[in-house]
Amino acid sequence: MSDTPNTSLGPRHFDAHAEIYDRGRPPYPRALWARLRELDLLRPGVRVIELGAGTGLATGPMLAAGAAVTAVEPGRELADRLRARHPRATLLLDTAENVRLPTSTFDLAVAATSVHWFDLDTVLPELHRALVSDGCFAVWRNAFGDPNVPVTPFREQVERIVARRGERDNRPGPGELDTDMWVDRLTDSGHFEATHIEHFRWSIDLGTDRIRDLFTTFSDWRPAEVDEAASAVRALGGVVTEHYLTPLIVLRRA
Repeated sequence: MSDTPNTSLGPRHFDAHAEIYDRGRPPYPRALWARLRELDLLRPGVRVIELGAGTGLATGPMLAAGAAVTAVEPGRELADRLRARHPRATLLLDTAENVRLPTSTFDLAVAATSVHWFDLDTVLPELHRALVSDGCFAVWRNAFGDPNVPVTPFREQVERIVARRGERDNRPGPGELDTDMWVDRLTDSGHFEATHIEHFRWSIDLGTDRIRDLFTTFSDWRPAEVDEAASAVRALGGVVTEHYLTPLIVLRRA
């Protein structure tokens, strides 16, 4: 089954809001980076190909760990910000589907909050070719709202907003927390096999302006809904604690 992405809004939305995306998206949890180091995936000298790198939210920590990162990003505004912030990264202005990568070159491929936009029928064979024989593919994303934590007053407001709109999620593929389904999608072609699956739970305090920026970056949120979410934070005292879940899937080249 093809995972042909819906590119009519998603990636173009992010590039149009590059400045807001850059300041609004929270970092990935420290425990995730620690686990990648413990699994010997992230270490000095490791050669990384990062697909859908955005403004470099994952690029920076990988460079800091000593990795040599080649970042692929199709959005020109996003790429400009990545280039300015992380000049040590090799930047390719291209899509994950169209970029031509050298054979048997990279130790690790990374898709951080981007794999749901990929046409996996195209991307997985290309990554298989570009990775060394024992190379790995690490996939993760920040899921906004941990379903295992009691619903906060702010999340109640968010759920009311979402419930009013009906169905309007333009992201292709399984849901962001459908980890088992993502494992199936990523291994069905036979190019990769899953070796490690883990979920990281963490939280962060966000003020009204940060919530406004963050929700503006969500491709399925309209401006009026973003205003309503920001107003909810203001009514709750100006700061809310957001509980997140970050699923990590590590796959090895078959």
